[in-house]
Amino acid sequence: MAPRPDRSAVEGQPTLSSTPGPHRPEEVIRINNPYEIMLLIEPEVAEERHGEIIDRVKTTAEKAKGTWGSVEPWGKRKLAYEIKHQTEAWYYVLTFDAPPEALQEITRVLAITDGVMRFMAVNRIAGSSPAKPEDQAEAPAEATA
Repeated sequence: MAPRPDRSAVEGQPTLSSTPGPHRPEEVIRINNPYEIMLLIEPEVAEERHGEIIDRVKTTAEKAKGTWGSVEPWGKRKLAYEIKHQTEAWYYVLTFDAPPEALQEITRVLAITDGVMRFMAVNRIAGSSPAKPEDQAEAPAEATA
């Protein structure tokens, strides 16, 4: 399909086809949103596999021109209720900034990855801390001393 000639162009003014905006989606500015994923890995999975799963999330976020934040290992913790007849899981909090399409791909991959028990992705709130709950409770006590 050949482009139509622009009959409304006035000399010196940009035409509709040359101005960026929603009518030209390839020029829409990409915004990286801050995300946090709480990741639960099955207790019998080897620690090397933990690293592989986390690296996969990291590479997916970085391929989409996102930035990697951090990994906060919370360790092996007791679950509030049994999941797949398991009472414990390895907890990790992953933080990163990425476009929404990258988060969609990350959640798709985590959903089909062996060893991942559960995960939850949320928008990260500015000023929130991914530290373990015990670590957060100790920090205010140190500040007052």
